[in-house]
Amino acid sequence: MTGQVSIGRDHRGDVVLDTDVVVVGSGAGGAVVAAALAEAGQRVVVLEEGPHLPLEEYRLLRQSQHMRRVWRDGGMGVAVGLGGSPMINVTMGRCIGGSTMLAGGVCFRTPERVLDVWSRERGLGELTAAKLEPCFEQVERDIHVEEVPTAMRSRSTQLFGEGARELGFELKPIRRNTRDCQGCGRCNFGCPHGAKQSTDLTHLPRALAAGAQVWSDCLVKRIIVEGGRAVGVRGRVLSGRGGLLGRGRGAKLEVRAARVVLAAGSYYSPLLLMNSGIGRRSRQVGRNMTLHPGFRMFARFKEPVRGWRGALQSAYSDAYEDENITFVGLFIPAGVLAATMPGFGPELCERAKQVPHLAVFGGIIHDEGGGVVRPGPGREPIVTYRMARRDRATLPRLVRLMGETFLAAGAEEVFPPVLGQPGLDADGFNQLDIDRLPLTRFECSSQHPLGTCRMGATPERSVVDQSGQCWDVEELFVADGSILPTSLGVNPMLSIMAMAQRIAWQLCERPLRR
Repeated sequence: MTGQVSIGRDHRGDVVLDTDVVVVGSGAGGAVVAAALAEAGQRVVVLEEGPHLPLEEYRLLRQSQHMRRVWRDGGMGVAVGLGGSPMINVTMGRCIGGSTMLAGGVCFRTPERVLDVWSRERGLGELTAAKLEPCFEQVERDIHVEEVPTAMRSRSTQLFGEGARELGFELKPIRRNTRDCQGCGRCNFGCPHGAKQSTDLTHLPRALAAGAQVWSDCLVKRIIVEGGRAVGVRGRVLSGRGGLLGRGRGAKLEVRAARVVLAAGSYYSPLLLMNSGIGRRSRQVGRNMTLHPGFRMFARFKEPVRGWRGALQSAYSDAYEDENITFVGLFIPAGVLAATMPGFGPELCERAKQVPHLAVFGGIIHDEGGGVVRPGPGREPIVTYRMARRDRATLPRLVRLMGETFLAAGAEEVFPPVLGQPGLDADGFNQLDIDRLPLTRFECSSQHPLGTCRMGATPERSVVDQSGQCWDVEELFVADGSILPTSLGVNPMLSIMAMAQRIAWQLCERPLRR
């Protein structure tokens, strides 16, 4: 990274700063805003709760070390299922670069059918495909979005594609933010070659080169509001007794600014607003969270698959988008894959030996959203999720389709994402009554929490207006996934960055009140 990141944990004493704009969060939203404003000549301070791991350090980490160092809660966070909904493992980053550091790099533009809902049904006339086109183009240039060549598809993905053709649908190539990718399959654990163009390698170096200050290990706890206007933030530097985990008080953190931009994600941006007493009028802060509930399918083949060879995510299918289903390629590290196989003791050891013969594919649901973020007893929020009736009906259909696709490709055995369910051959899978299984038995995960500070046309039904400014407080903006009005049905990183680019351009033209 060009320039110098200020390491909070090594700092001694309080951090008190004065600036034009303070940005809370260094991921997909915050880094884009910081780079644009700094290059426009504004004084910018970026505050990140997590540590700074430069490329030369994280490229040497084992996958388990990477999870402990830069994944929030070591990747063990959950949204608690309500009303019979499944528990959902929600993963996100906590480091300089945010979740772009551990994302697979998948880059979808916001589907036009979704933009039509936003612009026509939600009254958000500024969010049309035509008006967002320049934002997407800019971000795609900045992070080098390119199509994954067919030659880089792993054998795991190829097998799912063969089954898809047997069932009458095709896989399409995914686009990712990569440059000179070597297909080592470590995208989710910090690319050791620096091929994935995450914000720690793109936007943050630009911001630093333009004079911005970027601080790691800085926990923001409150937004300072005076006279109905945001004028800064307060929190703690996670140094000294505070440490990396934030135990103890740590040193004082206060940044005074003419403008505040929250980009802490769909969990922590609403939490900051609630802790600061902001957003009570609409009662929408922390609500309406969508997650894209995700489900995997393992399949065992007679032939060696070695699915870790090739791009981690290289192909997808939207053949069932009318049913709110998107299939997306993925693979799981061999060690994790072995540990998640059914059985115990000797039985698990035997299953683990089959890992080289396993293929994996995933599917997500374009959900209606039933998640809620609430303040917890400590730093972390309490998050719940109640799956909508439509999505409950979609889940068994998604699992059935993935299993049938792998069996059509010649799989000898499939492993549905059902707790306690052993592997099944074709007859066993066809006899499995998936529709009658309790949803609480399904293994579910998500990397896409969205919508908890949603953008809207009126202050009664939303948290921010079309410029990203909070309805209740002047000069307080939100620029992350929490402002997306609805679920997308596809990976959201590019949509988040394009929305942040749009907000940043507007802020460049908006006079600062000194």
